[in-house]
Amino acid sequence: MPVLNWIGKEAVVNHDKEVPFRLLKKVKSASVGENSQNLIIHGDNLEALKALMPYYYGKIKCIYIDPPYNTGNEGWVYNDKVNSPKIKKWLGKVVGGEAEDLCRHDKWLCMMYPRLKLLKELLREDGVIFISINEEELYNIKHICDEIFGEDNYLTTFTVKVRHEDRILKGDKDFHEVVEYLLMYRKSKSYIPLKREIDNT
Repeated sequence: MPVLNWIGKEAVVNHDKEVPFRLLKKVKSASVGENSQNLIIHGDNLEALKALMPYYYGKIKCIYIDPPYNTGNEGWVYNDKVNSPKIKKWLGKVVGGEAEDLCRHDKWLCMMYPRLKLLKELLREDGVIFISINEEELYNIKHICDEIFGEDNYLTTFTVKVRHEDRILKGDKDFHEVVEYLLMYRKSKSYIPLKREIDNT
């Protein structure tokens, strides 16, 4: 299997293990009902995933994530405190566009890798994950998901129409995106797809 390498990969491959466990603290003023089983976690998403481990390790049936698409227009900031001189230079800085930030794809991959590893651990053996993305990082996320989940556990990529051609205004681009993508991976071969019966009545 081909393996994708990028600046900082060696520092983040095991970063999910280095992230300290944090306790979840109930905020009564933001809570609704005494017996609700729902959670909204406010905080860094990597620390939040690690905080969920004692409660949900290997228990989640379905995960959907919508990470930054890394278009250069989002203004997302690399904040993971990875013990690496290369990566420490990125801390707290807004990730820029293609021409102004030549490491933006490396930063994105370093941000995504440990999160995907933790998400895999949260899944049940028969669980699945869906990942929304556009063409900016489609091939990069496919490579790292193949590495983390295994090529055999890739199920499909859905094409999602997000714009209608007749609504696109003429601008400075020759081509306009009308679709995004939704990747689907299973944790293991224990996953059994939903089957629907055809109603012949």
